[in-house]
Parts: sequence; C-alpha cells; structure tokens
Amino acid sequence: MPASALRTLYSLLFYLFTPLVIIRLLWRGYRTPAYLHRWGERFGLAPFLAGKAVIWVHAVSVGEVQASVPLVRALLDRYPDHTLLLTTLTPTGSAQVQRQLGAQVAHCYLPYDLPDAIARFLQRVQPQFGVILETELWPNLLHQCQCRKIPIILANARLSERSALGYCRLGMLTRDMLSKLTFIAAQGKADANRFIALGAPPERVQVTGNLKFELKLPSHLPTQGMILRRQWGEQRPLWIAASTHEGEEEQVLAAFKQVQKRYPTALLVLVPRHSQRFNRVHHLCQRQGFITQRRSEQQACAPATEIFIGDSMGELPLFFAASDVAFLGGSLVPVGGHNPLEPAALKRPVILGPHIFNFMGISHQLLEAGAATQIQTIQDLTQAVLRYLDDPQLRTKAGKAGQQVIAQNQGASSKIIQQITILLSG
Repeated sequence: MPASALRTLYSLLFYLFTPLVIIRLLWRGYRTPAYLHRWGERFGLAPFLAGKAVIWVHAVSVGEVQASVPLVRALLDRYPDHTLLLTTLTPTGSAQVQRQLGAQVAHCYLPYDLPDAIARFLQRVQPQFGVILETELWPNLLHQCQCRKIPIILANARLSERSALGYCRLGMLTRDMLSKLTFIAAQGKADANRFIALGAPPERVQVTGNLKFELKLPSHLPTQGMILRRQWGEQRPLWIAASTHEGEEEQVLAAFKQVQKRYPTALLVLVPRHSQRFNRVHHLCQRQGFITQRRSEQQACAPATEIFIGDSMGELPLFFAASDVAFLGGSLVPVGGHNPLEPAALKRPVILGPHIFNFMGISHQLLEAGAATQIQTIQDLTQAVLRYLDDPQLRTKAGKAGQQVIAQNQGASSKIIQQITILLSG
C-alpha cells in the first residue's frame, strides 16, 4: 500500500479514536489536574507568534526538555532576532520548560497528529524550521511540514533495537516519514545505522553525539547538597532510590532492610517517578514498619527517620547532591531506566538494574569507566549499596570517572547548530 494511503488510513483511525483520546485526557486529569487545562493547544490552537521569525523545538516531556536546554540556549544566542517556541506533550514537560527557561521561550503543547489540528498549529506558528528531539515521528506532522517547505531536523536522535523493530513493521509509512526529515543528528553510530536501515537517506544522517551529556547543573548545587545532608544527618550512611516505578519500591525496601543490618542509622531517600504514586509509596513504607517522612511535610528530618520520601518537584538533583550512592529506577522493571548523568555529574556512584535500554549508550560508557554498577537481583542491589557505603575511596573514584565520561562526550549542540547554519544558508 502506498505511503499516502497508509497515512490516510492512519488519520481516519485517529479521528475514529479521538473520543477515547478525550476520555483518556479526562482520566489523566482526574489523577493529574493539569491534563484538564489547555485542550485547545492539543487540537492546534497554538498562540499566534507575530513579529519575529519562529524557531520551533519539540521535546516530549521532562527528560527531553532537560536535554534540549543546551541546544535551545545555543539557538537563542545564534538567532537573537527569532522567537523560540518549545512544545511538549505533557504537563510535567511544560513545568520543566518554565523552570529551566522561563520567559526566554514561548511554550505550548504539540497538537495531536490530526491533519486539521496540525494545519492550525503550523498556520498559527509558521516556523522557519523545526527541531524534534529523539524519535518523535508523526506522519501528518512531517507531511504537512514538507508541504509547507518547513525543514525538520531530528536532533539527539536515538533508535533502540526494540523501537527499530516497531518502526520496521510500519514499512512504507516509516520510510516516507524518514524521507521527509531534512537532517538526522544521531546520538551514536548504532542509532545512525538503524535509521539508515529503516530507509533514511544516508547523506542526511550524521552522528553528532548525545545532548544529554551537556547538562549544566547550578554551581551552588553541591553547597546546597551539603546543607541538606547536614539536616538529614551528616554522619548517617545515605543512599537514594530515584525515579522508581510500580514494582520497584518493594525490591528497594527489601534491599534496605539488609543494608540496615550493617548500618542501622542508614537513611533511604525514596523518590517515585510519578507524583500520583507519592501517597501509595508512603503507605507502602508505613505498612512495612519503616519510620517515614515526606519532603512535603516541610519539617526537619528526625534522627529516627528511616525513609525520606522526595515527594516534591524539581529537587531530584539536590537529593543526589546530598546522597552517598544513587540507584536509578525504571531499571529493576522493564521500563528501560532513566538518565544516570545527573548523579554522575555530581560525583555520585550509580547503580543500575538489568533494564537500561532507554539509556543504553550512556549506561555502558559509565559502566565501562567504573562510574556505575549494574545489578540483576535484590541481593545484588544490597551488595552494591554496601560496597559503596563501605569504601569512601571507591565512591570518590567512581565519581571522578563519571565526570570524565561526561567531559569526553560534550559538544553535540555545537555540531547540531553547525548543521542548522548550513541548512539555512543553503
């Protein structure tokens, strides 16, 4: 079937299931009220951005927004006479835009990939060019951008084996989408090869590195971390389980019980990935008999507290800075893991579970450098935490190795800006 027919079928199915999309928004809004607002943007009613040429950057959610910041700032420096519009799909991504960039950029939600919604969005925004982060490939969006002669760059592009298999099943539709991209800036060689194998023109694909290595943490963060550590208990062994998912907290708590046998005064900082799970995780800790305190209580951490739940937004880097060892969630269950670079940048040894396919390249570099340890079981997690808590020199060595890995992999944003400059001058 031709790509145009597949795209038409896809659009008809999307329209057919739009009522279910709205029901899902209502359901998510019940748990996260921010989903109940700004629906017009989700159907193309973006703000009019009159007066200046518009550069459009799309980042799905929190992680992609965080990765986009160095590139966005480089674009603001290079094109000061332009308005930069940063779109996201999630309210948490929107909040991250406000925290990281504030009034420096305009923001709205990217509309659903319905032909009329995309047309309204592009008519209102009229971007000079667009930069889409990672692997956000939408048939109608890319088709209408091509029809309007809007160049689209896929930046920080990654494609795991699992994702490549999924796109391969779409056949002509995937090849058609890839052919509409002006340039693909791949994170690594394996990503580039997978895009080419799926049909991307080889001359449009280049390895530029991973933007996530260009994170710039606030210079005051280590000092703030030391202050918080004194509040928690300077002499207490302290480890953090960050961005945990359903099914992981039970395993982390089992490991913590074993850690306590050697370090009775140890403190576990437990930070669930999603805010709607804060209460559930708090009750789980209490049911298991742990003396538990929450960040939202705004009280000093009592010496008897065993678990401190980080139920606030935007403070995870601070919690990393105050901890001795960091375990990254989403890796004991098949979520694929989360970005390990923040704790590495703060010189914290990182522990990863078996499921790290979302950050395979970064994780392997940290593992090979000795900046991280990968575990398979609860027993492995216990032993890894104890090994780092037992040996301050090992922690220092791992922390320095992590910083070195980050320093060696920076420069992706300048390579992408170079390609954008060539594109606009061509």
